[in-house]
Amino acid sequence: MDWSRQIDGYCERLGPEFWAEPWNAITNAAFIIAALVCLVIAMRRGRLDGPVSWLIFLITAIGVGSFLFHSYATVWAAIADVLPIGLFILSYFTISMRCYGGYGWGLSLGLTVGYVVALFAVSSVVNLLLRDLIGGSVSYVPAFLALLAVGGWLMGRDHPAGWWLIGAGLVFAVSIGFRTVDIPLCENYATGTHWLWHILNGVVLGSLVIGLIRHGRRPEPKEVF
Repeated sequence: MDWSRQIDGYCERLGPEFWAEPWNAITNAAFIIAALVCLVIAMRRGRLDGPVSWLIFLITAIGVGSFLFHSYATVWAAIADVLPIGLFILSYFTISMRCYGGYGWGLSLGLTVGYVVALFAVSSVVNLLLRDLIGGSVSYVPAFLALLAVGGWLMGRDHPAGWWLIGAGLVFAVSIGFRTVDIPLCENYATGTHWLWHILNGVVLGSLVIGLIRHGRRPEPKEVF
């Protein structure tokens, strides 16, 4: 694999230069700001435990990885971009099962494995139905559906965190929309709209972690199942 191969997938990028996507690069500060806000809130509420700290670290890594990708636009930078996103999705699902559902870590991990299996199944259907409509953004639809599903489940249990997940899901839907129209609107809007994807996703990830800090049960280290 050519790790240094250039990737040109966004409206704003017009060449191989480091600063060829200034808006797409700078707006990754939204993730760093979200991580800092979560850090401050967690410290004030005495909730800077292992799971919350890990999620804050991943939000920071998402911001750094995305900045690298939109600056270098290479294969290795693309991996630095998508890896922390995948880790956040799986980590948040596991932690939400533990802290919202009250399950042990073992069962929470088992449910996450089930989520991954369902993810592949849903992805195949979603890809078949929506690929022509929303292009590459189709890969994020299962995560959107998971937010609505878990949020709805929590609301059904009268859990206050349900509103945080549903709200984050709705913002995420708008974010996916801006990511989708980046190329179609490129001819009339030179900077594209991908930078709005970054800002809104900073709001999404920050909201998810703040909801966890405010309404999540503090994990007990001895509980496994």
